[in-house]
Amino acid sequence: MELKKRTLEIIKRLKKEYPHARIALEFDNPIEILVATILSAQCTDERVNKVTESLFKKYKTVKDYANADVKKFEQEIRSTGFYHNKAKNIINTAKIIMEKFGGKVPDKMEDLMSLSGVARKTANIVLGNAFGKIEGMPVDTHVRRLSQRLGLSKNDDPEKIEQDLMEIVPRDEWFGVSYILIDHGRKICDAKKPRCNGCILKDICPKIGV
Repeated sequence: MELKKRTLEIIKRLKKEYPHARIALEFDNPIEILVATILSAQCTDERVNKVTESLFKKYKTVKDYANADVKKFEQEIRSTGFYHNKAKNIINTAKIIMEKFGGKVPDKMEDLMSLSGVARKTANIVLGNAFGKIEGMPVDTHVRRLSQRLGLSKNDDPEKIEQDLMEIVPRDEWFGVSYILIDHGRKICDAKKPRCNGCILKDICPKIGV
């Protein structure tokens, strides 16, 4: 089956299987989704949501993060891992937003990527979920793994995988594709023990690396 046609079939099946696929991080505004996404690096969304439940009650604005005491903040986010870097990045990012963007989280890719600890994946997540702007697709570990196993990309670098996906996935599907792939990765296409026998894609999946 030709790649674009197979990609459309994959999307069709996964959308039917996961009709309510959405980002698992909990947030109410742009600064919250930005902070939660930075915290989610090398950490489960479930753990991040537990941490942000109390964090978001204490830090309500960009200014609150900019004025945070780094040592206290480190302890508040400690369980998400890599807390030294995450604390530094979040506080520095808040300071940049205060200084350069008038205290408002920017809604442009290049501006978001100028912030501390924000690469293209994080920028895509913030743009899509906070502002409804779709410029690409966030590639996390699940999207990366499934893209390779399904033969949608031969690359290993997340940004190159994103470019490959953008060429074969219709633009109006860009926002949702990452989340149906993530849900399928969590439920079926596990990193160590993929459940291929129970997979709805088994007849069109080349099982690369499986």
